[in-house]
Amino acid sequence: MQTHSRIPKLNAVSFDGALMWFSEMQCQNLLFHPEDDPAEIVRISDGTRAFSNQEVMELRFFLDELEMGIGHEKMIEAAYPIFMNACGIQMDA
Repeated sequence: MQTHSRIPKLNAVSFDGALMWFSEMQCQNLLFHPEDDPAEIVRISDGTRAFSNQEVMELRFFLDELEMGIGHEKMIEAAYPIFMNACGIQMDA
């Protein structure tokens, strides 16, 4: 049985591509910190895993692509404003 993945595609291995990907993850309520293993992310409401095995493989692939393409620090830098937005923290322009 093939299941549909909820993970958005990474359209570009660049800072802007990472920023867009993290933004799409937030819009789909799938955002997690890129330094965390997606296989270990659980829903607070019921303790079940947030991602299927297939989604974990996709997420690891995309995160590896970003890390190799733009570096760890830039990947985290791209995720930062998305996390601040998700937390309701307004950033200065």
